[in-house]
Amino acid sequence: MNLVPVNPVVEEAVLVDEQQSTAQFIEANTITILPKELKNGCIIPVFSKDNESTISHTEFVEATYEVTQQFFPQESLLKPNIRVSHPIKGRIPEAMGKPAKELSEAEKTLYFERMAFVIEVPSIAEDVHGNTLSLSVGGVRAYNHENLYNKKSEEKFKVFVGFKNKVCTNLCVFTDGAYQEIKVRSINELAMSIYKLLSEFEPARMLQLLRNFGNYELPEHLFAQLLGKARMYQYLPAKQKKTLQAFPLGDAQVGAIAREYYNDESFSRKSDGSIDLWRLYNLFTGANKSSYIDTFLDRGAGCFSFTQFLAEHLESGSNSWYLGN
Repeated sequence: MNLVPVNPVVEEAVLVDEQQSTAQFIEANTITILPKELKNGCIIPVFSKDNESTISHTEFVEATYEVTQQFFPQESLLKPNIRVSHPIKGRIPEAMGKPAKELSEAEKTLYFERMAFVIEVPSIAEDVHGNTLSLSVGGVRAYNHENLYNKKSEEKFKVFVGFKNKVCTNLCVFTDGAYQEIKVRSINELAMSIYKLLSEFEPARMLQLLRNFGNYELPEHLFAQLLGKARMYQYLPAKQKKTLQAFPLGDAQVGAIAREYYNDESFSRKSDGSIDLWRLYNLFTGANKSSYIDTFLDRGAGCFSFTQFLAEHLESGSNSWYLGN
């Protein structure tokens, strides 16, 4: 299939009548915004030295939707579920010096520094350990990773394809299904990168790896040791860190994992205190919902890699710093 230039008309053309997935795939300090609100209510930042426009959040979302629709022409897509954070407020020149409380809505400007979105393809779904996983495509944009004080240059985006667990809305993303930094100069280059990612993605392989997680489990004492080492990992000397499998989450997320080990309705411990890696992985991805937008995808892919590392260790019986054997 040949790609054609993506025109920002998806909102009117194909999004209006589609159902939207409203469940939160990320929480932290984000809010939900509708595609129409993002398009009509937010200004578009520019590169200050030449006043050239950036690729807007709306163009990014619409390009991803259009490419996904091209790639899966027989499937139904839900409207993008968009989350934003870090609002940047401003005002029009005519309102210079006016007290903030006296500003009218027409005098205010707004854009969001960070944005993440997911487009769910509910007609492509599989069962993994009793949980329905639906194919999902999405992206992350963070203007704080751009040098907007310079001339226009390549812009950075993150895109992914994976599965969303309908039980908990956790996103299952692995490194082979994510471009954690792509640099483009145009919306068409961005569309081509998204299409390339979809072409390279191997859903059957990812699903098999997810199913394999259920074949391994940690007894309670090893789970406790793992969380203790996860906390210690954050403070290790840099030289020692380089020799270890990276633990993707921070202290706050480790605390959430410990809490949900006892309390999660779907993925808590078994009656003997053990926990299989499928449940543990979902505790990881659930805790990742509290990450900021600009770290969310990297940490999500890291959760998969770390769980896969644990599975390989348990399979081989090799030594591991995290499990102490």
